[in-house]
Amino acid sequence: MRAPARRVTDLSRLSRPASGAGVGGWGLLLALSACAPPPKAPPTSAVAATKIDAPEGAVLAAACTPTGPELCFNAVDDNCNGVIDEGCGVGTGVLQFTIAWAESAADVDLVVTDPSGARPTRDHPVTSSGLRLDRDCPRPKETETCGGQNTENVYFEGLEPPRGRYKVDVRLEEPYGARLPLSVQLSARIGAHTYTWELALKEKDDHKTFEFTL
Repeated sequence: MRAPARRVTDLSRLSRPASGAGVGGWGLLLALSACAPPPKAPPTSAVAATKIDAPEGAVLAAACTPTGPELCFNAVDDNCNGVIDEGCGVGTGVLQFTIAWAESAADVDLVVTDPSGARPTRDHPVTSSGLRLDRDCPRPKETETCGGQNTENVYFEGLEPPRGRYKVDVRLEEPYGARLPLSVQLSARIGAHTYTWELALKEKDDHKTFEFTL
């Protein structure tokens, strides 16, 4: 079976006409470029993770394998375009952290801490650095507002997140009778790369931590 084609990441290749296109190919390309709106300015510096510490007992899955169209609220970049739960009304940015779990009764929290020690919360969903708590489900006694989907999402608003050490903590706040260990999917988008882990939370207050440096 033929392996899936790799995505083109070198943008210079996208502006080169196919071999044999000749002068006419270049002329058409220039005409189309002249009509196109100016591209948005790229970030002033690359966003990339170093010194990654994966959650204890979890295997880092840094490579993305396309599995089909994007599915909503499973915390997976199914189509491998660098966006987690794309088209599902979930916020994204150069940093994005998403969890999802199947047991509807359990309450799991996603806590993201920036290099200054600030973290978005239910009462204060946006930090001064630009981290936003975008989706927080389920809420106690408000599970109907989540549409039956157990997911939480935090992302960075902007192009230049603060440099330094970040901490992403996934905690089982209350099982509420859910089967244990509880399986929780955690995905992180950091710049052009996505990372995925499947976590097993064994009891109330059990947590797994993922840390990285920008």
